[in-house]
Amino acid sequence: MPVVVQALFPVFALILLGHLLRRVGFPAPEFWPQAERFTYYVLFPTMLVFKLGQARLPASAYGDTALLIGSMLLAMTLALALAQAFWRWPGPVFSSVYQGAIRFNSYVGLAAGGMLLGDEGLSLTAIAVAVMVPLLNLLCIVMFALVADDGRIQAGKVLKAIVTNPLIVGSVVGVLWGYFRIGFHPLLAGVLEPLSNLALPMGLMTVGAGLQLSALRGSVAAFMVSSVLKLVAFPLMTVGLARFFGLEGMLVNVAVLLATLPTATSAYILARQLGGDAPLMAGIISGQTLLAMISVPLMLSLLW
Repeated sequence: MPVVVQALFPVFALILLGHLLRRVGFPAPEFWPQAERFTYYVLFPTMLVFKLGQARLPASAYGDTALLIGSMLLAMTLALALAQAFWRWPGPVFSSVYQGAIRFNSYVGLAAGGMLLGDEGLSLTAIAVAVMVPLLNLLCIVMFALVADDGRIQAGKVLKAIVTNPLIVGSVVGVLWGYFRIGFHPLLAGVLEPLSNLALPMGLMTVGAGLQLSALRGSVAAFMVSSVLKLVAFPLMTVGLARFFGLEGMLVNVAVLLATLPTATSAYILARQLGGDAPLMAGIISGQTLLAMISVPLMLSLLW
């Protein structure tokens, strides 16, 4: 069995386990939304602080990461603008295509980064997530402002959500903790480490529990365009940009990994809040997560 497939198998197995458990109603239907909140606000920030707080990355890693991530997002935005010029979808539909093609599932990314690339890869993945999340949300705000018709956008509220995003806060605190080499007292590490270890399996199972497979019906063209751009074109584009900038090594592996991932479950919330096509967004999220079980190992085997 290829190493990439073997390493990714637990990631997708846990996603499927979460979906199956929710389908059978175990432990209870109301458990999974609360588990997702606990993972998002407690477990993942704890893991980021603990892992990044121990990382010893060169200063150049931060600048190179920002350069590559920013270029990736700009290139995909231009590709999506060309797709919209051809397909001419209504604004709410295009908003879902846009989010589906450019956002990524940070839970899956952090889990896969740690399993495939070790602690150094996990640290770089966390830094990339900290760079990518605010940029993505800002791009999506601009996109909704351009295509939404109902004037319900509250950019200030969304920007506040970016600044208080637990993943960003955890990443910033972890980077500063590691940069100043504060270290973790054994008593503190004894609390943070088990919480950190719990974050990835719980996060992956909540991704599976949130899948809405019934939402795949309809809007086939929008789903296919968004998925091909996200799961195939984005990683190829990332490799090309990395070569253009002369980047190589672990950073490129992390960027390619993030580019291969299915879109984020949080895209559904943003679509619902800002006047997008929420049912289509739910279908894109669920469909891409299933397709990614095949496409991610395939693309990583070809591009790494």
